[in-house]
Amino acid sequence: MEKEIGKIKKNENTDIVVKVDDYGGAPGVTIREFITTDRYTGFTKQGTKIPKEEWENFKKLIEQVTFEE
Repeated sequence: MEKEIGKIKKNENTDIVVKVDDYGGAPGVTIREFITTDRYTGFTKQGTKIPKEEWENFKKLIEQVTFEE
């Protein structure tokens, strides 16, 4: 099972890709960088996986993020 949820542009050469997968038999949400350059196009080692059982806790943390102006 692998389903790309979406991408966010980080900079000219890098997107942040969010996908649901079950890599290694452990379902969760993977957030990784995807780069496009002359030398390499593909995923980098930069990223993280949120296990399925921690997803609700992660969402609660994200909802607490605020930016002071």
